[in-house]
Amino acid sequence: MAKILIIDDDPDIVTAVNLALTSVGHQVVSANSGKEGLEKLPVEKPDLIILDVMMETHTEGFQLALKLHSPDPASDLKQFKNIPILMLSAIHSTTPLHYEPDIDYLPVDLFVDKPVDPDDLIRKVSWIIERQKA
Repeated sequence: MAKILIIDDDPDIVTAVNLALTSVGHQVVSANSGKEGLEKLPVEKPDLIILDVMMETHTEGFQLALKLHSPDPASDLKQFKNIPILMLSAIHSTTPLHYEPDIDYLPVDLFVDKPVDPDDLIRKVSWIIERQKA
């Protein structure tokens, strides 16, 4: 099974995601901000990141995804570039804008709206992990 880092400032979401994923054998660690998530990356070495958009700022998750998947070979985060990101956010219910994965503007593997059904989340996480192994 995979090690998954959840970066989300909502403790209820972290608990729900943790329960769903650990029920199928994944190891889950969490961070409640982008800064804390960056601190945990080199220690935890996750196989997948589940990332919220709106935390300390309305775009913190977007900014973190861009940093993590930067194409710049001199990036100080280049060793984390291949970790897949599942963006889990309620932003579509709070803004009229619609976001989808985009290699240049939103470099995530999957964008999932909150609230998410636990079984659907487990399927999506499994899909990303299997795709990463291939």
